[in-house]
Amino acid sequence: MKRQRRRYAPHSNALEIRLADEARELLKKAKQLSPGPEREALIVRARHNEAAARMTEWLMSPHGSRTPI
Repeated sequence: MKRQRRRYAPHSNALEIRLADEARELLKKAKQLSPGPEREALIVRARHNEAAARMTEWLMSPHGSRTPI
């Protein structure tokens, strides 16, 4: 069986920037919704993206091996 090769498409922005942008968009969408499970899911996803962006930035920093204060 022949394995398919993954296609690689370079991104125009860094991962932490893309995550932060998506978090902003998710929060914008959540503000337009009335309170409920769909809105909460968007907010949770936005918070996860924000945390991932901060962790990525921290890991990519010159001092990434040290714990942030």
